[in-house]
Amino acid sequence: MKTLVLANQKGGVGKSAVATLLAHYFAQHGQRTLAIDLDHQGNFSKPLRLSDRPELSAISADALMTSTPAVVPAMPFVLVSSGAGLLGLERQPTLHNTFGRNFRSFITGVDSQFDLCVIDTNPNPDIRLIAALASADFVLSPIQLNQEALDGVAALLNHERVGLRKIKAVMNPKLSLIGLLPTMVESTPFQRENFTGLVARYLSLLIPVGSGAGQFGLIPKRSAIAEAQAADEVLWEMKKTAARDAWKEIEPTLARITTIVTGHGGDHGARL
Repeated sequence: MKTLVLANQKGGVGKSAVATLLAHYFAQHGQRTLAIDLDHQGNFSKPLRLSDRPELSAISADALMTSTPAVVPAMPFVLVSSGAGLLGLERQPTLHNTFGRNFRSFITGVDSQFDLCVIDTNPNPDIRLIAALASADFVLSPIQLNQEALDGVAALLNHERVGLRKIKAVMNPKLSLIGLLPTMVESTPFQRENFTGLVARYLSLLIPVGSGAGQFGLIPKRSAIAEAQAADEVLWEMKKTAARDAWKEIEPTLARITTIVTGHGGDHGARL
């Protein structure tokens, strides 16, 4: 099983929407998929539950850290949803090592049960994010095209507690960054300028999706994505023309991420 974590230390960047798209995409393409929501807000859990596609685990995500062993249904698509207990984990520092060990033990224990695991995380640099990154194979970082987000890339990589380089060096040498994924992208002068700045500063961290110059993975700002996230539908199954058009724009990016995570693309994303 390959484990992919969605991480960004800033909220409101569309991280849960990307996680939802990926979980549905993996499952639709025959991958036995486990979805785990470590964010107490539950923005990953809710649309997956509404879609009625994954089997809902009887345990919530906090139990993956507080108890062992944890068991989930033997089904091809399973959701371990957010739980209220997630909020209290950071306030128990003496148990943080135990939480991390329990979570890693769970991920190891379901290795043969699933092909891919998608983990959505909270934006706060706490034990939930640490445990997820310490157990992951890949991390993907959705990012908005504004100056604050661009400035935050340094923290993503170098934060003293949950920076990707620190986690890789100290806890998880196998961790690989797939890259930065611009989200809610619009064709405006402001965003085009910021995208140019992102390319100039972090070209090696972007996700190529074609052979042409400037062809990088991104998620456009489209109302159909938000509608699918709020309803019981999967984006590419919606009948609206707007949804079909949005899917044509998004599918190459999801396909490229899938190729990297499943190991069929001959590379493993950006270097940390």
